[in-house]
Amino acid sequence: MAEFITGMKRTHYCGELRPAHIGSTVTVCGWVQRQRDLGQLIFIDLRDRTGIVQLAFDDSTDREIFKKAFSARSEYVLAATGVVRERTSKNPELPTGDIELEVTALRVLAKSETPPFAIEENSPVQKETRLRYRFLDLRRPDMQRTLQARHRLVKVAHDFFDENGFLEIETPDLVKSTPEGARDYLVPSRVFPGKFFALPQSPQLYKQLLMVSGFDRYMQIARCFRDEDLRADRQPEFTQIDFEMSFVDQEDVMAIGEGFIRAAYKKMLDIDIPTPLPRLTWKEAMDRFGSDKPDLRFGLELSDVSGDLKNTEFRVFRGAIDAGGSVRGINLKGLADQLSRKEIDKLGEWIKTYGAKGLAWTRLASTGETSSYEKFLSAEEAAAVRKTLGAEPGDVLFLVASDENSVVYASLGALRCQLARKFNLIDKSQPKLLWVTDFPMFEYSKEEGRWMAMHHPFTMPNPEDLDKLESDPGSVRSIAYDMVINGYEAGGGSIRIHDTELQERMLEALGISPEKAQERFGFLLNALKYGAPPHGGMAWGLERLVMVLLDIDDMRDVIAFPKVASSADLMSDAPNDVDLDQLSDLGIGILPKEQPKES
Repeated sequence: MAEFITGMKRTHYCGELRPAHIGSTVTVCGWVQRQRDLGQLIFIDLRDRTGIVQLAFDDSTDREIFKKAFSARSEYVLAATGVVRERTSKNPELPTGDIELEVTALRVLAKSETPPFAIEENSPVQKETRLRYRFLDLRRPDMQRTLQARHRLVKVAHDFFDENGFLEIETPDLVKSTPEGARDYLVPSRVFPGKFFALPQSPQLYKQLLMVSGFDRYMQIARCFRDEDLRADRQPEFTQIDFEMSFVDQEDVMAIGEGFIRAAYKKMLDIDIPTPLPRLTWKEAMDRFGSDKPDLRFGLELSDVSGDLKNTEFRVFRGAIDAGGSVRGINLKGLADQLSRKEIDKLGEWIKTYGAKGLAWTRLASTGETSSYEKFLSAEEAAAVRKTLGAEPGDVLFLVASDENSVVYASLGALRCQLARKFNLIDKSQPKLLWVTDFPMFEYSKEEGRWMAMHHPFTMPNPEDLDKLESDPGSVRSIAYDMVINGYEAGGGSIRIHDTELQERMLEALGISPEKAQERFGFLLNALKYGAPPHGGMAWGLERLVMVLLDIDDMRDVIAFPKVASSADLMSDAPNDVDLDQLSDLGIGILPKEQPKES
């Protein structure tokens, strides 16, 4: 039976002990990392969230204590009191490796079954197993460090915004459903049968209302929820470091954004980020990198070769150009001998997932030149393309043609990143940050058959483009800005519309009728009528920012209890069925899967 802890209160954490503590009597508590039985000598590595300390038991140890040490197994929970002494055999790989604890009292606080995997650094365990036993996975030192780093980043945010005059104000978690973009998570109301709250996708409307209310500078560590398909850097519930300011323009908001990110890098990693950050317009970013979140740690920039091919008789290229699209390419410098024809063919199949019909290429290898497209061009056209791409012996040229520039950008943008990873071209010695500005106000949705807001419907359009709001929405720019770090959209925001008439024009341009606008956003539209200040702000995804700072690939590794790709929680088995009585209280019935929605 486990012993109670009374009389053995912890005085120190395991990882805190150093040579300065030699001769001191201390009490530590934690989990058994490893027990080593050497006959008349037993060592136990005891672990807590600060690290590991070695407990020592020998022939001078009380026999009852020695027996307890002998019976201890992996993940037993112990409390140990003893005298800190110098280790005979030091371990330079441990911060506590110069000392050990000569144990004088030991209690087994809890026993443990054999865990399904070893609780150790970077344990090679299937992700599903880790998530099913997340409470064990979180004991691993790398997971403990990650969540401690997340805590420190939140503290940096609180301190920075407090020092700059921001008030932390909570916004509701049960809000009105305003479907526009990602799907809402809906919460049925028992008090109002047949009606629903939504979980907030962001605090957007409420933080704007706080500006109307005169609070001037708001911030929040805000929980957000979106019912959308998941991927490595996306979860259905996530956290934002969110702020909003009144009587400001874009430069004011971006200055605060840069101040926070400087503080985060300095206090988390002791890295000085030079500011102001470089800037690219959305068009420049797309033209050069094929992405509105470009990774600047490597080259492989895009080049437009449409001008070299505008009169070509090769139908694949000419058709794309004549239809208003383009032909663009990238040059993989000096790696032709390291990229086989078979690998190029695989890239050609892979790139089709981004909408491209194929990948054209020229390989200038030492064993000879081969090309999938140059035989269809004139000698002058082929030479012109090579010149535009800066081709030299040893290079590989890749081209994508499409009547939709968005397909060309997406395909080559993904290809440059894929090639950079494959050939280790990414310079990780210093982070690369930038702003991307001047986003299009709208993007056309073929599925919806209408223009959609690229950011959200409350973003301020560029005043220079207001006359095109109804006549040419595709050319309207917004006063929106994203902070990009190492190829991730780490944060973003905009100046908001504070004029009622302009907000109504914006909603009409999105195909939202005045009646529908009032139904969805009436509380904000009404508030704007009562004197709204110019305002703007931005938000960082907390989890994504931790990922970037710690160079972690999977967002689930920076969340204590994440969901899998299906949005399920393997550990708690959520979502789950609920009692019929609960559904009855809510006035809800479950339709059979095969029953049509109309019924």
